[in-house]
Amino acid sequence: MRELLRFRGQRSGVSRKRGGRMSALVDDPRPAHDRADDALAERRIDGEQVYAGALLDVRRDRAQLPDGGEAVREYIVHPGAVLIVPVMDDGRFVVERQFRYPHNRAFIEFPAGKLDPGESALATGVRELAEEAGYSASIWTRLGVIHPVISYSTEAIELYAARGLAHVGAQLDAGEFLEIIECSDAAVDVLRHVNSDGAWKHCDSQ
Repeated sequence: MRELLRFRGQRSGVSRKRGGRMSALVDDPRPAHDRADDALAERRIDGEQVYAGALLDVRRDRAQLPDGGEAVREYIVHPGAVLIVPVMDDGRFVVERQFRYPHNRAFIEFPAGKLDPGESALATGVRELAEEAGYSASIWTRLGVIHPVISYSTEAIELYAARGLAHVGAQLDAGEFLEIIECSDAAVDVLRHVNSDGAWKHCDSQ
């Protein structure tokens, strides 16, 4: 099975101060540009890390524009993530209901998680499916990759379908709370738009 070749750049040796402003960095954390002759390309002049938190790594670069001018580009460096679409033998999907603090509400989601350092996308998918949803899978199919916030983040999410599921029991991280739901495809579509008890009648909560 083809796996994601993960490259997100290497960190420099600059010391970090969590939550503080950082000195200039010489590294480029973005993926390598694959078209040197691209007339729209913006060339990085220099950059700095302006914030290093528990989750967010915020950068500010100076870039040369195609017409020779300069602009400031601010963005978030992300290690990459994997989203899994678990399909049960009867065609139902395994989804999660999880509270998302920035939006102040719970969402229905497929299992997903960030890549750990040195971890392949497939290994992340296997780990996250077991830890969050409590399932293992015998058949994994790569569906592609999406870039959900291309304007201000390097995040790339690898997509996998997981079949041949076996329940192994979830192992949630400390401070992580969610509900596991088994739904038909129609119910998943309804749950994306409806937040009422009536939408749950086609789903089984664990």
